[in-house]
Formats: sequence, structure tokens, C-alpha cells
Amino acid sequence: MDYDVLVIGAGVVGCAIARELSRHRRADGGPLKIGVLEKEPDVSLGTSSRNSAVVHSGINYAPGTLRAKVNVRGNAMMDELCAQLKVPIKRIGKLTVALTESDLPGLHKQRNQGEANGVPGMELMDNAKMRTIQPGIEGILGLWTPTSAIISSFGLTIALAENALANGARFHLNSEVTAIDRGEGTLTVTAGGKKFTARVVINAAGLHCDEVSAMAGFAGAKIWACRGEYYVLDKRLDGTLKTLIYPVPGPNDPGLGIHLTPTVDGNILIGPSAAYIPEENREDYRATSAIMADLRREGLRLLPDLAASDFIRSFSGNRPKQTPPEKGGNADFIIEDVSAEIGTSAGFIHLLGIESPGLTSSPAIAGMVREMVEKHVPLAERDDFIAERPGFAGSFSELPKEQRMDLIKTDPEYGEIVCRCEQITKKEIRQAIENPLGARTMASIKYRARAQMGRCQGGFCTPRIVRMLRDEYGFRPEDFFVRGGAPMFFGNVRDGLKGGEAL
Repeated sequence: MDYDVLVIGAGVVGCAIARELSRHRRADGGPLKIGVLEKEPDVSLGTSSRNSAVVHSGINYAPGTLRAKVNVRGNAMMDELCAQLKVPIKRIGKLTVALTESDLPGLHKQRNQGEANGVPGMELMDNAKMRTIQPGIEGILGLWTPTSAIISSFGLTIALAENALANGARFHLNSEVTAIDRGEGTLTVTAGGKKFTARVVINAAGLHCDEVSAMAGFAGAKIWACRGEYYVLDKRLDGTLKTLIYPVPGPNDPGLGIHLTPTVDGNILIGPSAAYIPEENREDYRATSAIMADLRREGLRLLPDLAASDFIRSFSGNRPKQTPPEKGGNADFIIEDVSAEIGTSAGFIHLLGIESPGLTSSPAIAGMVREMVEKHVPLAERDDFIAERPGFAGSFSELPKEQRMDLIKTDPEYGEIVCRCEQITKKEIRQAIENPLGARTMASIKYRARAQMGRCQGGFCTPRIVRMLRDEYGFRPEDFFVRGGAPMFFGNVRDGLKGGEAL
């Protein structure tokens, strides 16, 4: 298959790039042919769905770095982008808190960085002032950043992908890149057993970006995976946290420290931890008992009224770091066209070490990459670009009662609850199953409809979704996958089951 531009990796950055490119046509008047290769059976199944889902303000990174620039620029772009794509975002602000005198130099450093980076609205607050924002908060001094926000990270990634698809980009799921060959003016990428040629290849492969660059002949990149583990708390605690609360990070910390993070859906996250993992398994997403015990203790310290039943799930996510374990800390993002270095007249743009704040920075990074693409393929803006994504932000249950009643009259499936904990309707499940990308995993339904994310973690809705997939969509036992890899089922308990009978 021939493309003008081929994006490798369908995380939030890859999908943002695809959507930004889909705003354009070739300057010669022809359509810009955009392809996206993703090794998983859906978009957003890696780092982009396994993080704190925070839109950062820009105080954490040294002035003048690329990381700081795209962070602040991306933060400023996020409200309009989320409005267009129907993605929930809440500007709840953040307090970075100095608990002791020893934290004060680090706090003032963040304030100075924020001023140099152009972060708006910052304010230093004593404990009394902090408590007007978050009752009961401890600490001797805090830095308030009102532009910090929470968002649905997987919701944004899926929305970017679906909008890019609506504007002509093509997505190839289950297509892991295994080789890249350099030709005269083109690169040929082998993925999923097929060959794709392109005038420009963009490497947004996250945890595997160094491996993809090496396939193209660039051997100067190296990535280490650093795992962060989380606990998810029940929605009973919704409203307990009014804002984001972070500790002051140490100078060589690989992350921003363990903290409590409210989510747009009403849960609270405890985490993340930060621990490098062996190179041979960069996608080891285990939640470990020792870290879970630490997170539980931290949660009980910050929220003493927590009950054992409030801890409803654990998960982890891996950051692609450029700094080795013995060094720690953070390196600047690398976004560059290395075509000359690998000896090709085609374009090869790689993005290395895009960890936090990659989510916040994604729309700004996309604009930066589009400018690089234009040096190889001159572009012009399209007059027929579809900026708006259909539907509504959030879930059906969050709509005003009158709007819900009108939708039920239009389609009775809006009146049938499939997921009891999250109040998700059969219509929402159907829309998730029939997603435009054609993704066919239980995680694809989960991330689009929020089914299986409530207190019972799918105990009520999973059998109903399975029955719906089997009876209404013809799924066989071997067709059911949680994310990819091994199937959920290996057959029926007894032969001869018909529609409507138990599995």
C-alpha cells in the first residue's frame, strides 16, 4: 500500500499527528494519503491508556527545553480540541505542596520554571490559603497552577483516531513493524506481514521507538522502560479531592512522585510508583504486591477514612525514558528528522522519549511534526476538514433528564442498562462494538463506553456484553479477547448452546 505519510504507533501522539495531517491536502491539489500502523488490536492500549490522565501546566521542566515548550503550548490548545472531539476535560488546578522546609527550594524552582515557561495564573499559597481550595490539606507552602486539568487519556486518543479516520486517514491494527527498507525517495515498512511504502515515515512507537529507529538504520537511540503502578478508588469518594495534589519532586526522581489524582469519571487514583524494569520485557504491566502495599499505606495516610472495599482495581503503565536507571531524572524530548543520518531522500522523523507530559503536549507535537512533513511533501489546508466529532461528551447518564428521555424515545436501547455500576446503556455498548476503527476487544468496549470500570469491575455487565457479542454479532468463543493475545474462552461448557442460553 502506498502512502504519502505513514505513522508508526497509535498512542495519543501518533493519533494527534494523524489528525493534524488529515487537516491538509497535498499542495499540488491531490489528497494527502495518511496511514497509521499499530501493533495492538486497537489504539491507546499502551502508555496512552496507562497514566494519570493529567493535563500539566508546564512548571516541571527546564526553560528552553522542547519538553517545556510543547507542554505549555499543548495545554493552551486542549480546551478547543476537547470541545471539538467531545472529550471530557476539567480544569481543577493543581497544588504542588512543600511538606517540610527541605521541600522549599524545589518548590521555588518549579515556580521560577513556570514563570520562565509562561505558565499563567500561578500563585504561592500558605496553608490557610491552600485549605480554601482543598480542606484539610497539610503542608507549609503550596504552588497553585490553575491551568492544570484532568482528562480521559484513552478517550482523547480514541477521539483523535476516529476523527483522523473520518478525514481520510487509514488505520492498520494488528500490524507490528518488523522491517524498514530505504529506497529512492521512499521507505518501505513491513508490518503485519504486509508492505507499506511512504514518502515520509513518522516513528511514534513509544516504548519501542528506539527499536523502530534502528530498523531504519539509526542506531543512536536508547529507551528504558520505567513502570508506574496505581490503585483505583471507588466513586464513593468522588468530591473528596477538589484539586490535584502533588509532592515536590526530587531532582533525580524518574517521575513526579506518588500522589492522589481525581479523574473525570469520579474515581481517584493513587500513584504512580516509579521503577525501571528489565529491557527484555518493556511491556511488563504487572501490579506488584509490594508496591500495592505501599500505595495502600499512602492512600490511608492521605485519606484515613478509606475502607478496604474502596480499592477496586490496580493497574500499571510504562514510561519510555531516555535516562538509564543509574542516572534517573528526565531527558528532553527528541523530535527530529533524521533522513540525512540514515542516508535517504525520503523523510524519517522519530520521536524519542515522549513520556509525561506527552498527553498534554500531543497537539503541539502534532503541529511541530506537520511542519517537518511539509519539507518533504508540500501541504495546504483542506476546505472540507471535519473538525467536529459526532455525539456528546461523557456518558448518557450524565446528560440532562430531558435529553435522556428524548434519546430513549428515538432509540429504546438508551433505556436498557447493561453496566449497572456505571449506568451504561445497551446503545452505548452497541456504539462501542460498532466503533469506526473496527477494534474487536473487550478493552475496546471498556474504553469507549466505560463498561466494566465500576465497583464490580465487570461482574454484572461482562456476561451481558459477551451474550450480546455472541447472539447479535456472531462472535465465537475464540473471537473474545480482553486486549489481544490469548482468547477469553476456549469453547462452550457443553455443546449445542443456542442464543439466549448461558455460556
